[in-house]
Formats: sequence, C-alpha cells, structure tokens
Amino acid sequence: MTPISTHFSLEEALFSSTALRLDITNLPAILQKSNISVASNRLEAVRTLLGAPMHVDSWFRCPELNKAVGGSRNSAHMDGWAIDFVCPAFGEPDDIVRYISESGIKFDQLIAEGNWVHISFDPKMRQQTMTAHFKNGVATYTNGVTNA
Repeated sequence: MTPISTHFSLEEALFSSTALRLDITNLPAILQKSNISVASNRLEAVRTLLGAPMHVDSWFRCPELNKAVGGSRNSAHMDGWAIDFVCPAFGEPDDIVRYISESGIKFDQLIAEGNWVHISFDPKMRQQTMTAHFKNGVATYTNGVTNA
C-alpha cells in the first residue's frame, strides 16, 4: 500500500470495481495525483470529526471511467478532488452531511447522495451542501440536507 495520508492510500483513491470489470486503466496524471494528496489530508479532518473509519466507494476517475459510471462531464472526481464514501459507524449519509456542514470544515461540495456522501475539496471551496433525489435513474439536487 502506498500511503497518501495517515488513513488513506493511493490504491484506495484509484480503486474502482467498474474499472476492473470494464478493464479501464484508472491512473492519474501528476497534477491529479497532487490533488489526491491534498484531498486526502482534508479527508483526514473529516475522519477525525466522524471519529470512525470511512469506506471510500469512489475517488479518482479517469475520463473513461467517469463516463462509464455516468459521472458529470466536469466531475471533480476526474481532478482527484471528490470522494464518495460511507461511515456506517457514524450514521446515515444525511446525518454525516449535516454534521460536516456544521463543523467548520472547508469543502467545495457536500452532497447526501442516497446511500453515500459525496465531498469535494475543489479549490473553489463554495461550501455547497445539497441532497440528491433519484427518480427513474435521474438525479436532481436541492440545497441543504433534506430527508429524501
């Protein structure tokens, strides 16, 4: 394992079951790898706040992988800034999003996306908190945290 911070590894940041299944090579360029490193240090603050291990579902996505998973054309995952995760020992995604948003931790986007949390540390740092709502496979977003 190649550590990028105390609790996160480069392998964790690059892993994708979709990439494995579709034989997609999911490797970052130098700038994206640097962004992953910065994001990992900010994610450490989230882990400390939650007080429990987190499971990363999706972090870096090369353009081919991002397209394969139906990601946004300008997804922060492609730059290494965004992480989708769960933290079952803390609670449900909407509770996690509320807690992080009230903590003072700086982020760009924080989204309760159904079964997981999306957090982005894009340098825009807009402090956007949203909830995703899914209907017929299409996501729409509302500001704030609402129980879907």
